[in-house]
Amino acid sequence: MTEYPEVWDAPEGEGQDADPGDGRDETAAQRADRNWNELLQEFRVFQTGTQILAAFLLTLPFQQRFQQLAPFDVVVYLVLVFLAVTVTLLALAPVALHRLLFRQKAKTELVGLGSKILIVCLAAASLLFTGIVLFIVDFLLAPPAGVIAAGCVFVVLIVIWVVLPLVIRAQRRAHVSGR
Repeated sequence: MTEYPEVWDAPEGEGQDADPGDGRDETAAQRADRNWNELLQEFRVFQTGTQILAAFLLTLPFQQRFQQLAPFDVVVYLVLVFLAVTVTLLALAPVALHRLLFRQKAKTELVGLGSKILIVCLAAASLLFTGIVLFIVDFLLAPPAGVIAAGCVFVVLIVIWVVLPLVIRAQRRAHVSGR
């Protein structure tokens, strides 16, 4: 994880470049502001999809065929509702944190905490997406098909969201160190 430097020691407008080697020419305070804005944009993108999924799940009990669900599917549904609501609440957490810490000179802490919350949101969302595929395919076809489809989605998520970034990170580190 990246450590964020203390940015509030220098008076406004003063200070050294936060990272002279990165070519950005920004102070630590400017970097914290930029990182916070980038993080908020990631949350905006994330929230739209998860809120739509949560709304979809919350309407299902009012459909006629909902009564036909097998007990396993009811359990899966309830877990999905819990995940969807949890992800939605977590994705709103940075707003609450920012509001409560406004003008407390805690931007670097907000960035660090917001980053961790977003990672937890992504992990929970991967379970949510996988579970929705399990739920729908299981209901429409049969349990083995649902498990297979959910497993495929989970593998794709892990490859795209975890393996690919870690490979790129390792390649960049190797390039920087000259290997």
